[in-house]
Amino acid sequence: MGLNKRFLKYVVTALVFASPGLADDAELEALFEGLQGAEATAVSQIENRIFQIWSQSGSPSMDLLLTRARDALDAGDTTLAIRHFTALVDHAPDFAEGYNGRASAYFQAGRYGLALEDIRKTLELNPRHFTAMSGLALILEELGEPGDALDAWRAVERLHPNLEGLEASIKRLEISVGGARL
Repeated sequence: MGLNKRFLKYVVTALVFASPGLADDAELEALFEGLQGAEATAVSQIENRIFQIWSQSGSPSMDLLLTRARDALDAGDTTLAIRHFTALVDHAPDFAEGYNGRASAYFQAGRYGLALEDIRKTLELNPRHFTAMSGLALILEELGEPGDALDAWRAVERLHPNLEGLEASIKRLEISVGGARL
């Protein structure tokens, strides 16, 4: 695939050392605190509220474009989804969800390099974006970088210790790399 290892290290380092104190607002701060000790029944409610907040661009037009892009992605039309997400990124370059959605579309299209770049931008704009970090972990594992994937999953764990499938992913990768990292 020819991806530069330094680039991968940069992305993993950026997310591992991203400051968790960069709060978007008081509600998000409280929601992230809630994720730390949430009962299983409350986790999905907290996640859903975080996703709702992250999906608000501040512009009804951009929110509509995000909805159309997500609908295209859900329908399996990655080409249309990428076009919509690209338009969203072009018109709202500080809106992390545009980059995160486009990263998902690129991933589904098998375009890992472009997905990694959009994940990097998502995390630059929103260092606590645990779904972008999860996507990074999946790509790194797919690219045969289990140690870096484990580091990414551990960064997710610090933000959202109850994320579905997280524990199994960490255990699988710990076995793969032969022990603990970080």
